[in-house]
Amino acid sequence: MGPVLASPINLYIIWYGHWNPNLQDIIKDFIFSLSPPPSCSHRPSVADWWRTIELYADQTGSNITGTIRLSGEFHDSSYSQGNYLSRLAIQHVIKNSITSQNPTPLPLNPYTGLYLVLTSSDVQVQDFCRAVCGFHYFTFPSVVGATVPYAWVGHSGKQCPGVCAYPFARPEGSEAPPGSGIMGAPNGDVGADGMVSVIAHELAETSSNPLVNAWYAGDDPTAPTEIADLCMGLYGSGGGGGYVGNVYRDYWGNGYNLNGVNGRKFLVQWVWNPVQRRCFGPNALD
Repeated sequence: MGPVLASPINLYIIWYGHWNPNLQDIIKDFIFSLSPPPSCSHRPSVADWWRTIELYADQTGSNITGTIRLSGEFHDSSYSQGNYLSRLAIQHVIKNSITSQNPTPLPLNPYTGLYLVLTSSDVQVQDFCRAVCGFHYFTFPSVVGATVPYAWVGHSGKQCPGVCAYPFARPEGSEAPPGSGIMGAPNGDVGADGMVSVIAHELAETSSNPLVNAWYAGDDPTAPTEIADLCMGLYGSGGGGGYVGNVYRDYWGNGYNLNGVNGRKFLVQWVWNPVQRRCFGPNALD
């Protein structure tokens, strides 16, 4: 019954903590790959993957936009809210980014803005690793000044790679099933490459369920099963039961299923296709 993000999205990234510029480039190249210039990447591409998300529409018949622009970045290297963040503190991180005395604060954009908070590997976040690798919600006007959709994703390279960066790290405390061998990260960093898939997951769900009243399964909107939740752990045809499915391997044997800009390759989980009524990605074999 609620809206989807049908207008072109202005994405604002908040880099919370200390970040290696090389890792930032991996993540930004993924964002650039969502709406690349024509013929900028080989198929199957990240943009092809996003076209499944574009199939979702609201009651007016407006589909999710295919245009996502990186419109601003804010570097919160002073850990303005400390090294441990509650879920509510994430909203205060956003507030700081738009009210900061920093020469370039982010704008407050309640119309087409989507805020993405990314925490570095030394930042602990409520429920991180134990229950979630990322989440999305909307800001409270009493905190930020307006209602805007946002998402948070944590860097799991040190804290819980086996939980949030699978299949680049072996699941913690268990043996991987036969055929589910751990694969190399396509851009050389377990944490950042793992984050890319979680970021994709959260962007898909934020776009299709920005106010937690649009696209989800189940009867409880406070605990929704959303379009990416339905396909957790699936990256290629035949996946399931701990096997990621049929994906590509580069020259060094690193796993990927999508091509991006600047020659990047990414491994991104599938999402629920509402037309085919199944989990799907553009690298599907059927």
